[in-house]
Amino acid sequence: MPTPHLSLKERNAYRSLEDVVGCKWSAAVVGALQRGVVRPGKLERYIPGISTKILNERLRRLLEYGLIVRRDLSEATTLHVEYHLTPAGERLAGIIEQLHALQTEHDATRDAK
Repeated sequence: MPTPHLSLKERNAYRSLEDVVGCKWSAAVVGALQRGVVRPGKLERYIPGISTKILNERLRRLLEYGLIVRRDLSEATTLHVEYHLTPAGERLAGIIEQLHALQTEHDATRDAK
């Protein structure tokens, strides 16, 4: 028999997950990283409407959650930063792509009626 409610631990896990993947910007950042856009400036240009502040916030949250890693590739005079998906981030990217395909399929079915 199922429990009558979610435990506090389960609720906190859902809240944390919602904060990371429930944000439209997180999905866009993960999708861009999956497509090979790894530099912060390029991410900002690749994702229409995202501000520098929101991009940095989302990158921090994705880092904290372990979905991406930051690579500092410092050269003699310049700092070069890249972000890459972790294996968990790759799995999430696959799920996001499945959701996108489902939405596209749903839209096509709805438009055909």
